[in-house]
Amino acid sequence: MVDAARASKLADRIQRIVAEMLERRIKDPRLGFVTVTDARLTNDLRDATVYYTVFGSDAEKAATAAALESAKGLIRSEVGRRTGLRHTPTITFVIDEVPDNARHIEELLAKAKQADAEVARAAANARPAGDPDPYREPRPADDDDEDDEDE
Repeated sequence: MVDAARASKLADRIQRIVAEMLERRIKDPRLGFVTVTDARLTNDLRDATVYYTVFGSDAEKAATAAALESAKGLIRSEVGRRTGLRHTPTITFVIDEVPDNARHIEELLAKAKQADAEVARAAANARPAGDPDPYREPRPADDDDEDDEDE
């Protein structure tokens, strides 16, 4: 086993190598506008997972996934050559869902903000149903006034 710090450093290096390969050496026309967002390596240095995003439609994402699968062998051999590891890790490409999740969260926050604004508009002209200050103590009645009424 290798310590987690070394695995993390190698994962960063693999991320840079893969990004450089996609930019300079892989000339597949199916490859869309790809950004390598992260790479993770298991502690035994046998499996690397490379996360990527693709700008475009679902068809372009599928074509890019196919292009990455076909270039996996070339990328793996380059990673092995440039890292100098005894066992070159297997590479798995996974589309990164973080941007989609972030966009969904932003939409939910916008809806919540709009709902809060509607509640604030409704509350601006509203009046309490009962006493405006229900926690205020009632004024004590004057005992002198009651005596005057009896007479």
